[in-house]
Amino acid sequence: MIRIHNSLTGEKQSLTPLVPGEVRMYVCGLTVYNYVHIGHARMLIAFDVVARYLRWRGYRLTYVRNITDIDDKIIRRAAENGEPIEALTARFITAMHEDEAQLGITRPDFEPRATAHIPHIIEMVGRLIELGYAYVAPNGDVMYAVAKFERYGRLSGKRLSDLRAGARIEVDEAKRDPLDFVLWKHAKPGEPAWDSPWGKGRPGWHIECSAMSIALLGAHFDIHGGGMDLKFPHHENEIAQSCAATGERFAEIWMHNGFVNVDNEKMSKSLGNFFTVREVLPKLRHPEVLRYFVISSHYRGPINYSLEQLEQADAALQRIYLALRGLCDAAPAESYHTEKFREVMDDDLNTPEALAVLQTLTREINSAKDAGDERRASALGAELKSLANVLGLATVSPEQWLRQPKGGAPIGQEAASAGGPAPGLDDAHIERRIEARTAARKAKNWAESDRIRDELASLGVILEDKPGGRTVWRRA
Repeated sequence: MIRIHNSLTGEKQSLTPLVPGEVRMYVCGLTVYNYVHIGHARMLIAFDVVARYLRWRGYRLTYVRNITDIDDKIIRRAAENGEPIEALTARFITAMHEDEAQLGITRPDFEPRATAHIPHIIEMVGRLIELGYAYVAPNGDVMYAVAKFERYGRLSGKRLSDLRAGARIEVDEAKRDPLDFVLWKHAKPGEPAWDSPWGKGRPGWHIECSAMSIALLGAHFDIHGGGMDLKFPHHENEIAQSCAATGERFAEIWMHNGFVNVDNEKMSKSLGNFFTVREVLPKLRHPEVLRYFVISSHYRGPINYSLEQLEQADAALQRIYLALRGLCDAAPAESYHTEKFREVMDDDLNTPEALAVLQTLTREINSAKDAGDERRASALGAELKSLANVLGLATVSPEQWLRQPKGGAPIGQEAASAGGPAPGLDDAHIERRIEARTAARKAKNWAESDRIRDELASLGVILEDKPGGRTVWRRA
């Protein structure tokens, strides 16, 4: 049985779906005013692995990941750019989908946008006012009265008295309590606004996710996830709103992925160590390198982003693809490796241990190859590829991977775009030089054969001579 660490209780608990065989999961997605950065990528990959694994284990999963397309940051960025908000958000939603595709992230079943759920949001705000959990402030905002919800702070472990001691008192005194938060913002000149019983305005950030998750998954569902930075106040406020409005438990299990550090410092724009996916991927052999790096750490812990870590991920994937190279097609069959993979993933999605299983399989494939047991090697290879696919890895052919240089685009492509092809570096040229070397070997011209091998080696191309006179190659 799958056991997941529940942030609400601080303990692992068995995943017991509210509807047998069916899991409903909501994950807080991106606010679309900029490109996807490495921190976003970690969240996207972490919950993509959760979704893939739940489906592999046979659950019927309904996966919802929202898009926040109305927000203070979005309004400010659109104003800075001098463009309509809709144009800004559409551009970055497209960019987000492109980055997700690069990273092998499967699209959620539903991807609701806040602006498409305004009626649900207004209905929920009205319900909270009716039940006494919210009030209309003198400035026209609708505020949530935190003190009315007795269980506030349970998720984050924070106490109201401590929060009040450090709270900033609002100058306009719109709040009855400095901890109260906005559900509906009154319209300001030039900002987008919708009609409501409390006048024109727009939703606050926290109410969006409550309304969208309940509209699509119901008032009580199985898993709610997101980054650790959302635990407080966003998720704490979601619980207060949702439970107060519906009288239900809201999410049964809360999952939070850890932070990304860069060279052991927290990633931030102020430190200048802030990287987008679009900046990083062109420097890698393949997007799977970033994916492998992310899941090489447990989703709940911090992860240190560095060149050394990426190099290690590249080398680990290289071992897998080298093991898969040259194997015959075979149907995947479960062995003790699959059992071990299932065991460690059932234990709170332990991807580092799952990757260790893949590397063990890799070593066994190589041993079978060395022993000349092609049948066993191919069977193990099929199992390796099947398990790797659960994690979103080994998704391209070994030849494609091994002929891809570190640095993303095939060697010579960047030079070609800069003003002409780099001679001697493209695949066709390499194949021609290998043909010339094969001819030299047949003629027993060993000096010419060695010269061509050394020439290709100097260009970062490694040759491997196989039985029967066949030569395969890969980029160093």
